Formats: sequence, structure tokens, C-alpha cells
Amino acid sequence: MRAVEMTGGTVPTFSMAERDRRWDLARAFMARQGLDALLIFGEHEDAGPAPFAYDTWFTNGRAGTTVVFPREGEPVSLLPMEMFTKDHLESARRGDTIWISPENLRMSRDSSVVTATLDEWGLEKATIGVVGLEPYPPWHPEGIVPYRLWNSVLAAFPAAEFTPVGMALSRLIMALGPEEIAVVRHSARIGDAMVRAMVETAAAGVPESEVYAAGMAAGYARGTTPAAMHFWTGPAPLASGPPPWSYRPQAPRVLRSGEVISAEVFSNVAGRHTQHQVTITIGEPHQDLRRAADVARAAYDAGLDALRPGRTFGEAVSDIRKPYATAGGWEFGPAVHTLNPMIAASGFPNDASRRMAGADAYPPEDDHRPTMAADLELEPGMTFALEPNYAYGRHLAYLGGTVLVGDDGPIELNPYTARILRAEGVPA
Repeated sequence: MRAVEMTGGTVPTFSMAERDRRWDLARAFMARQGLDALLIFGEHEDAGPAPFAYDTWFTNGRAGTTVVFPREGEPVSLLPMEMFTKDHLESARRGDTIWISPENLRMSRDSSVVTATLDEWGLEKATIGVVGLEPYPPWHPEGIVPYRLWNSVLAAFPAAEFTPVGMALSRLIMALGPEEIAVVRHSARIGDAMVRAMVETAAAGVPESEVYAAGMAAGYARGTTPAAMHFWTGPAPLASGPPPWSYRPQAPRVLRSGEVISAEVFSNVAGRHTQHQVTITIGEPHQDLRRAADVARAAYDAGLDALRPGRTFGEAVSDIRKPYATAGGWEFGPAVHTLNPMIAASGFPNDASRRMAGADAYPPEDDHRPTMAADLELEPGMTFALEPNYAYGRHLAYLGGTVLVGDDGPIELNPYTARILRAEGVPA
């Protein structure tokens, strides 16, 4: 594997051997499933956390393409606009590792080009596995394929059989190869650097936007473009999402002594993601926050014991939640979900809607939603965001990070955030 030197260490890259490993996996998958081809829809490149970017697994290129992969032959990438070809050419000139050759690029990715490409490969009576028709919670509860496009494809190929294979393919690619694991480790190091920059900046009198900017800048400086983090501050914030000033015209808050920063930091290198769950206190933590952190940490440790090869995801979720049973507080959000890709989660608890003052004015939530993909068997190379959380009253501790399933047990990639962090900035 070729590596490039830069500030902070070496940057791993994907080789042609990694391409061949993935393409061989895809061909074997098609053979087992009785498929003549795969049709993979990808989400646009600015999608943010948990993007639907299966196209990049095949291309090692920009997200937002549609891929046609015949069982015999090389994949074809359908591009959304001409700038993609210019970037492809410039990358080739610089000596970057390019997986898709120019003759296998097409413009654009509308229904006419999709059907023309399928026709080019003689797939008018084929069995074609489609990635993009199945639910991909939470952003795409009924798939990402546009209605008009899909109707046009079906009308053009009445004799073809199209079958959804997104979930089956997801399970296939979750066990990362050695080069992918190296990239995930690099992503975790960048995410930790982002959090440390936030800790070093946070202080009473500092606008929260400066803490946010410090974290994002640390990611950019290390050669990646992280998704916008979820970020809330206050005496006891009970929310998770982008800061309100990112979507409403209003001033960022100014931090005060005794307040808390609650954040989800998303690091992303070459489509391999890590997640860093952050609780930073400005000064001494409230005693209820300390209690909540102790419970969350117990759940985190239970998760480390549970995320082992041969167990199911549902069994791991059950073990992670055991410390909650007699703690006397409440669970705020999902405690664990898969990464690379995000296809399984522990589900949202119902406690949030019942414990938060004023929540009865909002649409009722279902009882504890069932774990997604509970039957998923854990294998070495799978990655998980282990993010247990617990609250007493309004004091919420959300902590954890990315865990890799190893041959013999779990490997913590960023244990730094599996505890409450104390702000180190100088008060303004």
C-alpha cells in the first residue's frame, strides 16, 4: 500500500490490489446471488453523516455517481456533471491511483444513460441486483432512487428482473480489509485531533462557534473534509443535531462557567468513517452529570466485552443496555450503531419523549424501537460507533467512539472520548 507523508504522520491510500479485492468480492456475490449485474445508486457528495455512498466502494472516486457492474467485465461509472471528468483527468495526471478508466465513464446519470448502459452490456433480459431501493434509515426510509428515473428504467426493460440487494451487499462489505482498516485508524486519529482542538479552545466567555470552528479546522488541516458535527451547548443541553445558528439566522451562544458542550464529531477519510461522542464541561461537572457518565461508561465497557466475533448485534445491544436497568435515570438515544456502512442501530428509546418537560406537546414516539439488523453476526474488521448515553434529570452524558472488531476481541480506535472531558481554554 502506497503512503504519503504529511504533518501528523503517514496517510494510507487504497491500492489497485484493494480495488481487485473489492471487485472480486462483488463478482463472487453476484455469482452466489444469481445476478448478471449490479446497479448501484450513490448519494451526492455533500450528504453529511451516514451518507449513502456505495458507489465509492467500487470507484474510489467522488461520491454521487451511479455504477453499473456486469458480472463479466469492469464497472461503468455514470457521472452527474462534466466537472467529474475534469477531476478524473487531473488526478490521473498527478499520478493518483485511479480505479475506473476513462473509457468506462459515462455522462450523465439520468434514466436515458442508465438504460443505454444496461443495453450496451446486453442486460435487457438479465437479473440485476439494485443498491438504492431498500430503506436506509434515518435519511432514506424508502430508498434513494428517484421515482421518475426508476419508472423509466422499468419501462425500458420489461423482461429484466430487478432485485434489491443493498442490505445483503452491506453485510458483505462491512468486514473491512487491511487497507481499509489502516484508513479507519487514520480517520480516528484525525477525529481525536478535532476533539482535542475543541477542548483546548473551550472556556467561559468564548463563543461556541469558535469551539466548533477549532474542531472542524483541525480536521481540514489534516487532509480531510469532515461532515458538519452535531453540537449543542448550555447548562444541561438535551438535544443532538447541528447548532441552531447553522440553519436559523441567530447568534451563537457564549459559553459560561459550569456549562456543557455535547457534540458528535464525524471524521471521514476516503469514505471510511469514525465517530467521536463528546461531552466537555466548562469547569466542574454537575454531580448528576458525573453519575450519568458513570452509567454510560459502564455501558461502554459492557460494549467492549460484547463486540466480539461470532456474537450477534442484537446480543451486543442487550449487553450494552444492562447497566441501565437499575440505574434510575434514562437513556437519551441509540447506544451503538454500525459504521462503514451504517445499516444497524440499537434503536431510539422511548424514555426521551416521556422524561423531557414539554415533550407531551410533540407527536408521540413509538415504544422502544426494535434493534435494526439484530441478527447481524459480528466479524473481524467490522466497525461500530459505541456511543452509550445516560441522563439524570436534564444532565446527559454522551460518550464513546469507534470500535473495531478484532480477531479475538474489540479494538478501541479512539478511547479519548469515552469519558467526560474538561475544557482547557483560557477564559475570555
